[in-house]
Amino acid sequence: MKRILISDNLSAAGLKILHDTPGIEPVVKTGLSTEQLRAELREADGIIIRSATKLTADVLEGQQRLRAIVRAGVGVDNIDLPAATRQGIIVMNTPAGNTTSTAEHTVAMMMALSRNIPQAAAAMHAGKWDRKSFTGSQLAGKTLGIVGLGRIGQSVAARARGLEMRVVGFDPFLSADRAAEQGIELVRDVDELIPQCDFLTVHTPLNDETRGLINATRLAQMKRGVRIVNCARGGIVDEDALADALESGQVAGAALDVFVTEPPGDSRLTRMNNVVATPHLGASTDEAQEMVAVEAAEIIAGYLSRGEIRHAVNMVPISAAEMRDVRPYLDLSHRLGLLLSQMAQGQGVKTAKIHFRGDAAGKNVNLMTSAFAAGLLESALDENVNIVNAAFLAQERGIELTETSSPGTGDFATMVAAELVADQRTFSAAGTIFGNQFLRLVRLQEFPMEAYLDGRLIIYRHRDVPGLIGFIGTVCGKHGINIASMALGREKNEPGGPSIAVLNVDNEPSADVLAEISGHAEVTGVQLVKLPPAGAPLPWFVTPT
Repeated sequence: MKRILISDNLSAAGLKILHDTPGIEPVVKTGLSTEQLRAELREADGIIIRSATKLTADVLEGQQRLRAIVRAGVGVDNIDLPAATRQGIIVMNTPAGNTTSTAEHTVAMMMALSRNIPQAAAAMHAGKWDRKSFTGSQLAGKTLGIVGLGRIGQSVAARARGLEMRVVGFDPFLSADRAAEQGIELVRDVDELIPQCDFLTVHTPLNDETRGLINATRLAQMKRGVRIVNCARGGIVDEDALADALESGQVAGAALDVFVTEPPGDSRLTRMNNVVATPHLGASTDEAQEMVAVEAAEIIAGYLSRGEIRHAVNMVPISAAEMRDVRPYLDLSHRLGLLLSQMAQGQGVKTAKIHFRGDAAGKNVNLMTSAFAAGLLESALDENVNIVNAAFLAQERGIELTETSSPGTGDFATMVAAELVADQRTFSAAGTIFGNQFLRLVRLQEFPMEAYLDGRLIIYRHRDVPGLIGFIGTVCGKHGINIASMALGREKNEPGGPSIAVLNVDNEPSADVLAEISGHAEVTGVQLVKLPPAGAPLPWFVTPT
């Protein structure tokens, strides 16, 4: 009998599924202290939680029986994922259950903002009949800008189209064809989107790339009188910059369901009359609560009863022998995904093709393809992208992911090659493994080369002429950038023609360094790519000791 602990409130529909599943014993115990939770988990095979339960490293340490955690909801911030992985505990969530409710809340906030509904209601409660002070603005005919077109962003777009709004969207990975099918005008640069908007809503993950994405500079570039909505994550919109823009009138109003600190305390924003604020209610509907409860119950019952894995956000450990065999190939595939993702940044990816040759063709190519997809998508999506869910998420974004293999060897005993077809260009790269662990980039675009596939890479395209390498070295030296190694690829291996070079550098170059290199007459393009350091552990799982 598999024992499942439910430590937060779960709807009756979810509990019924667990009670009706043979071999499953659900145990509901809410409001547990840390010590009580730790003790209860020692007798549990699985646990379903919401946001109240905190599964910290201390709670998870030594939990030998616990095999699965299911979060009834999307966010897993209350779960220590590395600790769960080290313990061999698979963590799964319910990403689809909240989509409709959060999208509806976004539209409701936009409507309340445009028609001054909270302010008018407050005046009526105070006994005032004041029509002139609350004249609003209709949504029909207005332009809605959506930053982030995942499940929720696309759901908001569908509702906005129904309100006769023009929808312009930014997403680094949604294909142009998929966007067009949904009536979304797709742009590849946030700065191209923001001047067009009458309303702007954000639906991205919060990470280093998106924190402060809507900042003072971008707010100043918007139409005067724009309205901002954030029902995604606190911090995507710079709160201080937004407050300043609201005070100056550059932004006419804001609707906020999320904040950097929750509750926000004595915030400038929540005191402003032109701000509609709600206490993180995006998923707070009866329907959403029931949907995530049902999905959570089905997921944990399926895993413990039949070994099904759905919506995993980490990966359970595999045997040490299997890991030793496949780890370098997963690492190589993952790094190629990271490399091409950064090279294609800002362009919609339509297809990704991965080819395995030689020794690589005899390994688990499906797992290697997933590792590549995880590298390709991990910085772009709100979901926790990993080796389990990456291929599914790519398909959901309209990216056709294909793999082929051939056992015959070419110039190398083993090789992994990948090609991305984007809206405007095709990007390709290939790598190999020297010995048992040394990863090398052996082709970039059409150019053969041999470069280290780790750390910081300055990639520049140029015409192969005398003096250029010296110029690059001088620029790097002037700015204190140490060059660890350099690889050059030439077309047909002839001097004077198109070439590409990869510099592995020990410290990160500034934008000024890249601009100075780009300014050389024979340089046609410069890009900085960041990869994990050599020997870095894979992010999804650990090797059992």
